[in-house]
Amino acid sequence: MRKFVSATLAVGIMTAGVAHAGSASATFAVTATVASTCSASATALAFGSYTPGGGAIAGTSVVSVNCTKGTPYTVGLNGGATTGGTVAQRLLASGTNTLQYNLYADNGHTTVWGNTTGSWQSGTGAGVATPNALTVYGQIPDSATNQAATPATTYADTITVTVSY
Repeated sequence: MRKFVSATLAVGIMTAGVAHAGSASATFAVTATVASTCSASATALAFGSYTPGGGAIAGTSVVSVNCTKGTPYTVGLNGGATTGGTVAQRLLASGTNTLQYNLYADNGHTTVWGNTTGSWQSGTGAGVATPNALTVYGQIPDSATNQAATPATTYADTITVTVSY
């Protein structure tokens, strides 16, 4: 009979411990907002040597745009830093001497790439770690102006790339 009482007492103690244990739970929300962001970089465009009367020369640059996935953007190119340069007619300079050139969105050099509606390029971000590469097509025309007004020297200009999103 002792075995029965001991076993009953042990089961009673274990049950009492479990019966007094309780639990409660709660939930909470976790949120984050992903902001739209973009960055840009570009490679230099080096035309090389232009020989007046030798024909137009072309070159390319690549503008890389990194934007948050799904973010729509536009990329504009200004008229350059040379005084008198515009989107319609950009100018390379060496002192007061200039050499005409322009930048295009197409390899056929027909669509001038500027910084106003209709002349900029657009796209949608693929994620900030995945750049969208846009080729800039440049051309120095073998125009009468370039043939007549360009002393032999090195010419330069600086273009500002603007990404709007």
